[in-house]
Amino acid sequence: MATSRSLLRSDRSASLLLRRKVTDRMATGLSWLAMLIVVCVLGSILWTLFKNGLAGLSINLFIHSMAAPGQNGGLANAIMGSILQTGLAILLGTPAGLLTGIYLAEYGTNSVLARTVRFVSDMLLSAPSILIGLFIYMVLVAPLGHFSGYAGSLALAILAMPIVVRTTEDMLYLVPVAMREAGIALGAPKWRVILFICLRAARGGILTGVLLAVARVAGETAPLLFTSLGNSEWSVDMNRPMASLPVAIYQYAGSAYQDWMQQAWTGALLVTLGVLIINIVVRVGTRGGRT
Repeated sequence: MATSRSLLRSDRSASLLLRRKVTDRMATGLSWLAMLIVVCVLGSILWTLFKNGLAGLSINLFIHSMAAPGQNGGLANAIMGSILQTGLAILLGTPAGLLTGIYLAEYGTNSVLARTVRFVSDMLLSAPSILIGLFIYMVLVAPLGHFSGYAGSLALAILAMPIVVRTTEDMLYLVPVAMREAGIALGAPKWRVILFICLRAARGGILTGVLLAVARVAGETAPLLFTSLGNSEWSVDMNRPMASLPVAIYQYAGSAYQDWMQQAWTGALLVTLGVLIINIVVRVGTRGGRT
């Protein structure tokens, strides 16, 4: 009787082990399949951009401003406009998003104000960018009576801020409570614990959120159409209409002129390479700092 029971248990254990192995292999196979699909999609996008955009790379693209078809124009003003507007947007959106995320994770917890701020942030995270552009147009462009780079940067900052808020809050939640308790036990005030312990422990994830915000706003077109509008001339005056790569791509891609269509592909390649290079440089730099 005892022998039959032991054999039954052994059969059940073998069956359970086999089922677990099969489930593990299936999950692993599906994970590899999903990864291959994503890599193939990203690879096809990059291949298309390189195939169609490399032909338009030349020195004229970086030293000449936008011009009429057949006039050997470039994208210098659009490149500079994108750098200025995106840079100012990140400078505005990152501190505001970082401080808001710190409040939600460390101070607000489940208060009414914290729940309200979290709800508004989540709404902004999923809001169509054209609505943000229309909002800035109504509150800033229309009252002032003119388009400007400042208005475009403010619209992009609003788009970047909720991404930084969400990643900062989530990363701070992952910091072990024991690390906070250790800092408080040593007599450090809460603000020093957050600044020198929590933020340092979560800096990798927070930095990822900032990079995601850069990638999000660098290719936005709709809010800039309502705010900075565009400018075919060279200008670094943020108080005037300002060109940008996404708007130039939008204008050129729908044209019937071959040189404009070529510059649209090259502009899309520049935006992609710019975001990729920023990610690589920041990753390598922070990794070197940790070592």
